[in-house]
Amino acid sequence: MSTARIQCTDRVVGAILASWRYDISGISPEMRRDYESHFAECARCRARQNFHRSLDVTLAVLTSLAALFFLFALAVLKHIRPLEHVAFNVFGLDVEDTYHMLISAGVAGLVFSVIALALVLMATPAPSYLGGIAAEHARSIEEHLPESLKSFRPR
Repeated sequence: MSTARIQCTDRVVGAILASWRYDISGISPEMRRDYESHFAECARCRARQNFHRSLDVTLAVLTSLAALFFLFALAVLKHIRPLEHVAFNVFGLDVEDTYHMLISAGVAGLVFSVIALALVLMATPAPSYLGGIAAEHARSIEEHLPESLKSFRPR
């Protein structure tokens, strides 16, 4: 059944959570308990929260990939210069002007991507969400370690 057909168990709390984009990471622990219990009992709000967190992570991953691709493009331009033949023979452009134009576009794209990544990480709870997932996986791995290895871990 889709989340559009499932009704929220408490419409007031659901409306508050929806206005916060289902992010309770910045509220006090006393208030958080109430909202966490709502998430535990309300399938609709829990599904919406999962959707919003996956959207936040997707935005962070896409902006990171964009920055990496622009960095890769700059490295290719620096070491290979693949468009000299096309720029000179087909378009009749000066090779150095074309090279400088491509480098400028790559640097501008890299700067824009890094700024977009910083804005996504500041505007969304993706870093704390990913940190929570990493901590949860670390705990599950630590539970499966033998006692002889657990003794080496500092507390």
